[in-house]
Amino acid sequence: MKGQIIIPKAVRKALDIQEGDVVTFVIKGDYAVLKPIKKRSLLNFYGVLPAIWPYLGVKAIREEIYHKMV
Repeated sequence: MKGQIIIPKAVRKALDIQEGDVVTFVIKGDYAVLKPIKKRSLLNFYGVLPAIWPYLGVKAIREEIYHKMV
């Protein structure tokens, strides 16, 4: 079962969240911060990771990028 929530219209509008968009919650002590995850082209991340690292695969690269964004 997917974890689904209802986000009030004013919040969706303020964060430019559309139906089907993915969001994440960042836990800060005893509260959570809602952050939209916008799809971006991998070209936007060109040069973010050092070229001296071995190629670890798409999944590892996406996880590394996600952790740099949060």
